Amino acid sequence: TSRNGKETKSNYRVRVYQIPGKPEIVGPASELMAGVPNKVGTCVSEGGYPAGTLSWHLDGKTLIPDGKGVSVKEETRRHPETGLFTLHSELMVTPARGGAPQPTFSCSFSPSFPRRRALHTAPIQLSVWEPVPLDEVQLVVEPAGGAVPPGGTVTLTCETPVQPPPQIHWIKDGVPLPHPSSPVLLLPEVGPKDQGVYSCVATHRSHGPQESRAVSVSVIGSVEGPGLGTLALALGILGGLGTAALLVGVIVWHRRRRRGAERKAPENQEEEEEERAELNQPEEPEAAESSAGGP
Repeated sequence: TSRNGKETKSNYRVRVYQIPGKPEIVGPASELMAGVPNKVGTCVSEGGYPAGTLSWHLDGKTLIPDGKGVSVKEETRRHPETGLFTLHSELMVTPARGGAPQPTFSCSFSPSFPRRRALHTAPIQLSVWEPVPLDEVQLVVEPAGGAVPPGGTVTLTCETPVQPPPQIHWIKDGVPLPHPSSPVLLLPEVGPKDQGVYSCVATHRSHGPQESRAVSVSVIGSVEGPGLGTLALALGILGGLGTAALLVGVIVWHRRRRRGAERKAPENQEEEEEERAELNQPEEPEAAESSAGGP
């Protein structure tokens, strides 16, 4: 208000800034696999105004999303009461084969107001391993050839260069064995029941199951093997069926014979009655003839 009582107005714009807390990486990966997309983690910044931006860094250099080897999925939320922003940034990377074995990742928050430095998360260092095709799974048997005398010991070892080691399961004659996952299968005191064809199956999270070549385990000098046991069982079954068929045939023959005898019995009875009637006839005519021809 001037001395003369004249009023003048001036408008001023006031900007309010809220510095968020230090960002952090939530759900970081423990390791990365070369050649395939991997989720590194999610960078989160809460309680800032204005929203600001999040950026990812690899070994100190800013990562630029290209949609191929590097991709970022961002999400911005604003609190309905306070008006403060929460930022989420999810990083996906595809490490190149033969690249750095232990890359270091970090995330930073850049505020929208001037003369403020970026806020950085604590860096995380991840290991990168390159998958090896599981067709290199090898099954080693000791002693070589898998042939031992009765009571001997056979050791089967499933070898694979994949890291970390995959789960190993065992198969005998096409049937999975109820053994826990282990790269070594020990067969102590081998007998006829242990004879057969063995193989191992390696399963990794990035591959399907891969079965090794099969090896045979046999007992030297054993009389009865799996093939002979099966043959004896088949012959026993056939012999039992033949005996049962013979018994059924004998029973049926006896029943038919009995029925035939029962049918002939009434006929024989009638013939006997006729013979008895003839024998019982009186002999008077013969007696009269004999008396007439006498002196």
